[in-house]
Amino acid sequence: MRLTERGGHPPHPPTTMPRHWLMKSEPDECSIDDLRDAPAGTLPWTGVRNYQARNFMRDEMRLGDDVLFYHSSCPEPGIAGLARIAGGPVPDGTQFDPASPYHDAKSTPDKPRWLQIDVSFVRKTRLLSLAALRAAPSLQTLRTLQPGNRLSITPVTDTEWRAVLRLLQD
Repeated sequence: MRLTERGGHPPHPPTTMPRHWLMKSEPDECSIDDLRDAPAGTLPWTGVRNYQARNFMRDEMRLGDDVLFYHSSCPEPGIAGLARIAGGPVPDGTQFDPASPYHDAKSTPDKPRWLQIDVSFVRKTRLLSLAALRAAPSLQTLRTLQPGNRLSITPVTDTEWRAVLRLLQD
């Protein structure tokens, strides 16, 4: 996830009931601290190159939706904070940048393949490790814990959201 120029489609209107998401980021690319320290505590979520994750951003995410900010591909993966969907979806500018690791030569500005969505900082939490998530009976259905799941964005049910918040209070 990197800061890029914005533009494109207007954001979806907010819904009356926020949805919940788990969004993974490698902390050496963008950590919960990077999000907190960003201008206005908001960054575009860029670099998503999976169609299902892109479709979640395009079709289901709404302004105000809750986010579990998950550190992945690091010594101790887990939920590191809470965030909120703050804008988007719009074309991800990294797909057009030949110098970007997320460049997609087949994507064009008039037919972009990839989207980004703005995410804003809510609060940093203690790290709720992958082991702690797996050990919680109330989280056995959490999609990110399912065998073979490699998606960087997954929906979280109301029950799972409340269970994570309870674990963070312990």
